[in-house]
Amino acid sequence: MPRMIFVNLPVKDLAAAIRFYEAIGCEKNDQFSDDNSASMVWSDSITFQLLTHDYFATFTPKPIADAQTTTEVLVALSCDSREEVDTMTEAAASAGGKADIRECQDLGFMYGRAFADPDGHVFEPIWMDPEAVATAPGE
Repeated sequence: MPRMIFVNLPVKDLAAAIRFYEAIGCEKNDQFSDDNSASMVWSDSITFQLLTHDYFATFTPKPIADAQTTTEVLVALSCDSREEVDTMTEAAASAGGKADIRECQDLGFMYGRAFADPDGHVFEPIWMDPEAVATAPGE
């Protein structure tokens, strides 16, 4: 079995969160979804598990961070092109998120933007020129 990552995120409105994650390219896996959580598949190895606050609280003794006022994590997502970075960021804004929560990063060989989902979780879609990566110093 390949190594996988499951990013568990607390959400206030599960239905709105599902719509948002579908808008940025995730597909809902009904097998692992119910009234308390939704399994949103980003790729063969990355899944966002969206959990209502009450359900999320059953997994941790700590208080749930308010991602609108604190930063708990930055999730970088690789994209195949600069255009995909832009498309995803615009889709995030159209689906209830906030686009460009910080300045766009354009280094020529690398391009990235940042957006927040409706609950404030921060995502950074990023594209890197594969040729530039292959010829990077130190390789």
